[in-house]
Amino acid sequence: MLTSFFFFSSQNGFVLLPLYIKQLGGNEVEIGFVMGIYSAVGIVCQPLLGPWVDALGRRPFMLVGVACVLASALLAAVADNVPLLVAVRVLQGLGFSAFFVANFSYVLDLIEPARRGMALGVYGVSGFASTAFAPLVAESLVRRWGFNALFAVSGLLVLAAAWFVWQVREAERTEVRYVRGFQWAREGVADVFRRHMAVSFFFGLGTGTLSAFLPTFAEGLGVRTVALFYTGYAASAIAVRVVGGRLIDTAGRRAVIVPSMFVLAAASALLAGTGYAAEHRMGVPALAVVVVTGLLVGMAHGFLYPALAALVADDAPVARRGAVIGVFSAIFLCGQAGGAFAFGGVAHAFGYAVAWTALTGLVLVGSLVSTGLERPAAAAG
Repeated sequence: MLTSFFFFSSQNGFVLLPLYIKQLGGNEVEIGFVMGIYSAVGIVCQPLLGPWVDALGRRPFMLVGVACVLASALLAAVADNVPLLVAVRVLQGLGFSAFFVANFSYVLDLIEPARRGMALGVYGVSGFASTAFAPLVAESLVRRWGFNALFAVSGLLVLAAAWFVWQVREAERTEVRYVRGFQWAREGVADVFRRHMAVSFFFGLGTGTLSAFLPTFAEGLGVRTVALFYTGYAASAIAVRVVGGRLIDTAGRRAVIVPSMFVLAAASALLAGTGYAAEHRMGVPALAVVVVTGLLVGMAHGFLYPALAALVADDAPVARRGAVIGVFSAIFLCGQAGGAFAFGGVAHAFGYAVAWTALTGLVLVGSLVSTGLERPAAAAG
């Protein structure tokens, strides 16, 4: 959990990168591309890395991940144009992919199936703690000393994560399991065409679009403490995981996934209504909307990620655990990247009210898809 906290703290300050892109003269299309390329790299890399994480072990890939993120912080410090920021996000995407698949698989190795949902939720608290902490600190650094201060602190945080990764020990492997291309591809394609993978896509679409464009939307409404969205997001997610995380195991995966998807749609609908109100010059309590949206999205995310991950892991053979997690995370990132790329163009051409309305409709589609999920046997006990 400490390793995860420092690693993701080093990256979560970059949620303010859209403001830096604006400062450099970029528009919403460029913001969408820069923020979305991070997820796009993960989409390509994570399914490829998963089988090798199973074959060679978790720790080597965690070390590769922290090295890539450290390099991204150093590059960000000299980046003065949008193309260089694209390179920064590519490095971050590579680092995240290697670290996350390995780290998450390592955690799954330690957890018994009957406690998987609750345990994954508690483990995820470390990531959300970084989500609460990093944007607030990042905003303070940027307002006082500029973006280079943020990039320097990011580098220090990932060095702390590297120290913890160095301490990780896993069981010594007696043999190397070689990755066979055709078999890996066939199994990976079969993993993709599952209903819970489709739900993961819509979940990623909603959270990715909200995270990419809420900073500039909020600034347009006059909000100067955008980090409160992420603080509310993280606080809400932590609360539902600590207080209600056991429901994922006792009530079942589906019982928490379905209502959480509708809550995510409600958060997007709130922003759509706010956008239309602002366009018609109606009085809008913008700061309250930002905080409430963060609370709703955090509540949904707090249940959805561990519940979906547990559902995916329930049927995954131990020998393919990293591979299946890689596919699951890539599908989630497909949604995130698709949202950042597509809705940047929509917001730029038609405005945020239309963009949030379209997003609400798509998340509602995902909510309806989730109602068809079956309750797995592992969740019934």
